[in-house]
Amino acid sequence: MRLGNKFKLFEKGISSFIDLLLALLIIVVLIVMGEAIFTIITHVIPLASMEELSILIEEVATLFILLEIILMLLRYVKEGHHIPVRYLILISITAILRELLLAQGEGVETLFLALSILVLVFVLFILERIKAFHKSDSEL
Repeated sequence: MRLGNKFKLFEKGISSFIDLLLALLIIVVLIVMGEAIFTIITHVIPLASMEELSILIEEVATLFILLEIILMLLRYVKEGHHIPVRYLILISITAILRELLLAQGEGVETLFLALSILVLVFVLFILERIKAFHKSDSEL
């Protein structure tokens, strides 16, 4: 029994350490978001060329990805150290959309990016249907 108590104490210590590291990670991401906001402000005011507009769009898209990451980390701590797959898929969709907005290349690349978003949305749809199926079974 004494070994079990030591293990629980060790587990609690590791969990607290992970929470501390996550808090530091959130602070770092907030600093990067602050830098992105500063870049947005400095490029919005003059906006003299199309290159600056491209930088503005890239920074705004990056800001949304960083926001999603912070929300995912907060959810991870709130849910008891569990990340729902749905959040990872949503962050992936956001990252692909960012790439799609910034892609100024070939049509094939754009098509593949759009297809990857379609596949991820389909996966989200399937996950929601499975979750609804399990809820209806447990209600019976």
